[in-house]
Amino acid sequence: MLLNWDVVRESGESGASVVGLVSTPGMGKLLAEARLVLEPERQAVPHGAHKGVLRGVSSVLLSHVISAFMSNRDTQNLSSPITFIFSHHSLTPGPTQKVFCVFWNHTPDGYGHWSTTGCRMVATGDTSTTCQCTHLSSFAILMAHYDVPVEDPVLAVITYLGLGLSLLCLLLAALTFLLCKAIQNTSTSIHLQLSICLFLAHLLFLMAIDRTEIEVLCTIIAAALHYLYLASFTWMLLEGLNLFLIARNLTVVNYSSVSRVMKKLMFPVGYGVPAIIVAISASSRPLLYGTPTRCWLNPGKGFIWSFLGPVCTIFSVNLAFVLMTLWILKSKLSSLSSDVSTLQNTRMLTFKATAQLFILGCTWCLGILQVGPAAHVMGYLFTIINSLQGFFIFLVYCLLSQQVQEQYGKWLKGIRKTRAESEKYTLSSKATSGASKPSTVN
Repeated sequence: MLLNWDVVRESGESGASVVGLVSTPGMGKLLAEARLVLEPERQAVPHGAHKGVLRGVSSVLLSHVISAFMSNRDTQNLSSPITFIFSHHSLTPGPTQKVFCVFWNHTPDGYGHWSTTGCRMVATGDTSTTCQCTHLSSFAILMAHYDVPVEDPVLAVITYLGLGLSLLCLLLAALTFLLCKAIQNTSTSIHLQLSICLFLAHLLFLMAIDRTEIEVLCTIIAAALHYLYLASFTWMLLEGLNLFLIARNLTVVNYSSVSRVMKKLMFPVGYGVPAIIVAISASSRPLLYGTPTRCWLNPGKGFIWSFLGPVCTIFSVNLAFVLMTLWILKSKLSSLSSDVSTLQNTRMLTFKATAQLFILGCTWCLGILQVGPAAHVMGYLFTIINSLQGFFIFLVYCLLSQQVQEQYGKWLKGIRKTRAESEKYTLSSKATSGASKPSTVN
């Protein structure tokens, strides 16, 4: 630490002047997940502009936390800056990384955050960084860096176009499940809740995923997306369970009692389990909701596994349900006689079970596999398939359903009949109006 002794004696008190440093190596672990607040002029980052707060593990401590103190009582507005030279492990910032000199700023609510106000970086090297600050803090100065991913414009276009199409298809699917009385049962109830959850999640993603300007709002958005996507996956799990029970119904007599239990438990499970997971995640690490550029879960410190963990579990259980369903259907197909309707229903179940695994499970496996040399290709596959989930759901459960096709046909006939009657009434009115006009005699 380098300083001008006149700064220490500015208090005007007689006697000895005292200056000191206290290093607390273990403090970094306690404060590593705290958010980083930048001054407005320092919020520009390479390859793009960042607005708002950098939080959680997006900032990484590079040195020990130290506390500086002196006999001068006014340590908030020093007339001459104090210089700190920090040693740290070897570091070469990448094109989207930057080193900051920061201090711990206490807040009135009893918490705090890292801040760059009043501090600037003089020089930095591979193993040391020099900072200057015009004030002191109870937890002194440290260094942090952040990493902002460069967004692929092609992936962004694919995402927004695909999600736009999915929103339209999910809306049509939800209206179909609500209005088509002939197909309303436990299966369509699950389809409806799945469509609603995915619709709300995709809509919130399109409208608010990059609303990072207001910290509290971004945290709420990230938690809401966490809940909606987990709810979607939970309903996907119930979808797989229901398909298994339907296939089992082909060979088991007492299926009705199981179906009643399914109806009673599906809503508490579908919406309650995700709520519990999000509540535990938010209460344990609330600062990790939100990243520098996205209102989503911070990928560091293992927090992303509060989402990926349930997803992997649901995928594994769904895979087991699908395999058992296919095994039951295979046995049923081999034992069928000439019952054409049962044969068609069984084949449709086989198709739905296979599509279930592809649409609702494999897409996120591609997302998890975005590592190594194949990360770019996996990223494109994940983006394309995941953004078109709504289209696949509408295709499988509506357009390819014979009952829904018949209902669509009835609706179209009704629309045509109404239009024809309207046109007939209009022509009749015109004819009547023309006949009622008095003729002119020359």
